[in-house]
Amino acid sequence: MARDEPPFGVDPRVRSRDGRRGPSRPRRRSSPGPHAARALGLLAAIGLVGAGGIYVATSAGDPRAPRAAGAVATGSPLRSVAARRLAVRAATRHVAVTAPAAIPANWTSVAQVYGHPAAWLEQRAGVALLRFDQSLVHLTLHAGSSDGGVVGWTYGDQITPREIHLVLAAFNGGFKLTYGNVGFMSGGHVAVALKPGLASLVTYTDGTSDIGAWESGVPSTRKTVFSVLQNQQLLVDRGVAAATVVGCVTVCWGNTIQSLTVVARSGLGVTASGQLVWAAGEKLSPAGLADALIAAGAVRAIELDINPDWVAGYLYVHHSSGPTAAPVVPGQLGIAGQLLAPYSRDFIAVVAN
Repeated sequence: MARDEPPFGVDPRVRSRDGRRGPSRPRRRSSPGPHAARALGLLAAIGLVGAGGIYVATSAGDPRAPRAAGAVATGSPLRSVAARRLAVRAATRHVAVTAPAAIPANWTSVAQVYGHPAAWLEQRAGVALLRFDQSLVHLTLHAGSSDGGVVGWTYGDQITPREIHLVLAAFNGGFKLTYGNVGFMSGGHVAVALKPGLASLVTYTDGTSDIGAWESGVPSTRKTVFSVLQNQQLLVDRGVAAATVVGCVTVCWGNTIQSLTVVARSGLGVTASGQLVWAAGEKLSPAGLADALIAAGAVRAIELDINPDWVAGYLYVHHSSGPTAAPVVPGQLGIAGQLLAPYSRDFIAVVAN
């Protein structure tokens, strides 16, 4: 894909053939409960809250932005203080996130959307795991100020006003874009051309995401691509770790500080039912990361960034003034600004539908 290519939907590679369907998406509930209905009504009437102001819900938003059915776009700001407060309260009821003092040993709900569990957290064998229900959340792929640059992106180097009161979690992206075997595009804007065969995290305009080998599993021929993050080869495919996770650590899975084989690593997998699982730890080999994702149910997975400076994840606990970030990975060095301020590298946010 050329750098100056028009938005996706024109490029045949974005709509290329695939050998199989992606995972089935969890069934949506037919109608929200009474509390959810009230929150929906408030959101529809008033709009989503942005860090820089309130935005009216309209149908004139960016048609390419990933959102599930029923989600709203953004438009002109409201100036009423009363409307601002009411919209904040509506958004707060929409999303509820809790950060446990210690990571539980078993799957524990840490986020709800309209009262329904949407994210779970657990720690297993030194690995922090977050699991997400795609019927309630979607991913937004952010470009970093250095990796990708600050111009031309729908989702740039920090969590945006449209996401600020709807974000549940966020975590690091992939390798630096100057590294080999990577690709990056979002909203028709390309930072690094996509390459056949690479492990790809694909998010479609309907808000769903899938993971697979580019042009050999993804993208789906029935959907339109919004963003793609490519990073190396598939870490897990058909529920089995890649054959190279033991004997080809640095060459196949990335250079590490001091050429260590056990370092901070992260990855993202998709289960057979379509849920997403993020895994990270400060002392992991590629085999250890793959095993953790498989144990959590991943049938396909992509390795994300590695090394201590670049592996970090956050839950966002919401308040009327905005969210505060809680680190997810025990011992993580963390990212300055916690992805709420400009960051040089790409990252992924998990946002309520």
